[in-house]
Amino acid sequence: MKPFLSIIIPAHNEANRLPDTLAQVFGFLQKQTFPSEVIVVENGSSDKTFEIAQGFAAQHANLRVIQNDWRGKGLAIQRGIKEAQGEYLFLCDADLSMPIAEISKFIPPQLQKVDIAIASREAPGAVRYHEPYYRHFTGRVFNTLIRLLVLPTLQDTQCGFKCIRADVARDIFRYQTLTGWAFDVEMLFIARHHRYQVVEIPIHWYFNADSKISVLRDSLRMFLDLLVIRRNARRGLYDPKP
Repeated sequence: MKPFLSIIIPAHNEANRLPDTLAQVFGFLQKQTFPSEVIVVENGSSDKTFEIAQGFAAQHANLRVIQNDWRGKGLAIQRGIKEAQGEYLFLCDADLSMPIAEISKFIPPQLQKVDIAIASREAPGAVRYHEPYYRHFTGRVFNTLIRLLVLPTLQDTQCGFKCIRADVARDIFRYQTLTGWAFDVEMLFIARHHRYQVVEIPIHWYFNADSKISVLRDSLRMFLDLLVIRRNARRGLYDPKP
């Protein structure tokens, strides 16, 4: 039976966090009535991420583990989308900083007739837990830049939990050029450019002190990527093609 939901988890050096994450994901899915699959895309890890994922796959027939030789979250998600068979594709960070049960907010029957639903830590009703002030402040600065330069109405584009209709995802990813942390922004820019509906879903979000994001380094990279998105848009690279 074709899956209703595909959960795509990009994983780079996630040996410590992946076992608990997968246990929670399958604990949630086992309570649901719809068919589902989980895809872990391991990309260039130097630890036991692949072996751990394979161990879970031996116990769960609806888990597939894919190895990507090239590092990059965007590349891993693109590969996962290419392999996914579900009607809805849920992009899920390996740290599971959003409680997995909140997936229900992103899919029917709770959410109907939406092309893309993105988790938001800033939408009314969202709650952040244990996040240091400096991290929240720098995140808001970067999101302000995103709104000024490319996406004027979205409050939080960088939370890693997003749900996309499969047909929409495959259309959008034909135009993607970025493979790093800012691939989310480019994806949402393309979606808006193609007039797809994007909604923000307020979530409960728990700060993870082991986050792999370097505020200074990655903010600079993301800023440069915003300029790339603007340049690509001026060149017509995102314009719809037959």
